[in-house]
Amino acid sequence: MVAVTSLPDAGIRLQRLELHDVRLFVEAALEVPLDGTTVLTGPNGSGKTTFLEAVAFLGSQRSFRTTVREAMVRNGTERAILRADLEHEQRPLLIESELLAKGAARTLVNHRMARRRGELADAVPVTAFSPDDLGLVQGPPVRRRELLDAALRLLDHRAAAHLDAMDRVLRQRSALLRQAGARLSGEIASTLDVWDARLVVSGQSVSDARRELLADVQPAVEAAYEQLVGVSAGGAGVSMGYVPGWEGELADALGASRQDDVRRATSTVGPHRDEVSLVIGGRDARARASQGEQRSLALALRLGLHHLVTERRGGAPLLLLDDVFSELDPDRSRALARLLPVGQALLTTAAPLPEGIEVSAVVDVRTVGRRA
Repeated sequence: MVAVTSLPDAGIRLQRLELHDVRLFVEAALEVPLDGTTVLTGPNGSGKTTFLEAVAFLGSQRSFRTTVREAMVRNGTERAILRADLEHEQRPLLIESELLAKGAARTLVNHRMARRRGELADAVPVTAFSPDDLGLVQGPPVRRRELLDAALRLLDHRAAAHLDAMDRVLRQRSALLRQAGARLSGEIASTLDVWDARLVVSGQSVSDARRELLADVQPAVEAAYEQLVGVSAGGAGVSMGYVPGWEGELADALGASRQDDVRRATSTVGPHRDEVSLVIGGRDARARASQGEQRSLALALRLGLHHLVTERRGGAPLLLLDDVFSELDPDRSRALARLLPVGQALLTTAAPLPEGIEVSAVVDVRTVGRRA
């Protein structure tokens, strides 16, 4: 079982968000009620999603809209500044991030440099829902791995440290393989021995933690899916499986793939190749489920992990809901509204809200920022 290890109390609430040179905003400031749902309105292209993207970035150093995070920097400027005032146990918490157009970023927590991504996940814990979540089912394995890894950073500091170590080793190993020029010299081989030994430790730990998390969240995902689609436990049930990116022992697999890795200048086996299989009613969800089933499963994955994190941390992460109801039929919209836990939420919508969502504030984003 994935356990919470030395995490702070989860009573964290967003109060104010400031943006400078982010997307289309020269500057913007959003005040947020400490509880309930804040609905962000405005026409398409007015910047609603930018506020959610900024909050998610502060907690993860990634955008949920694009893999190119520097796209968040306003065109023609060198850097973007994101700042959030939060409340943690009735004490102020300040998160400030500078994102350069060249891609580098640095983030301060109460004026001190954040050294680990897990530290930021603790400071700004979020669960983000977006129309692009269909890619959790339809998309490549990296989408499913990232979903598990984001939850691990909230639940287990040891697993988060192994994730950071694994990422560093894979970057160094990839650089070495490119440097090799498709030739396995003695020097390259001895250096690969070092990186492979480190990858075995961190990579095996990451895979084990992902597998345990998937088993822990399985009941919550299955229950959420059944409520979203209105089936009983004996109906079109969901099952998930963890498939490691190698066979046998990781050290042996890395040794066996070395020549191929050098020739192709990439790491062909390891935890960065792990997959999560998704099955609905005995059918491969990625290849044989309908789009409605796939969308319901994607929502169930988010909901299941959100509920698990809330239970383990003793408080709900901030919910970010980006126009999710526009992609759902009325029945699924109402079911999702019933399943959303109580807590602070930011919601953008281009459609009427379903019954069951209590709104604390409605903000027209055209009134809170200055655009270029």
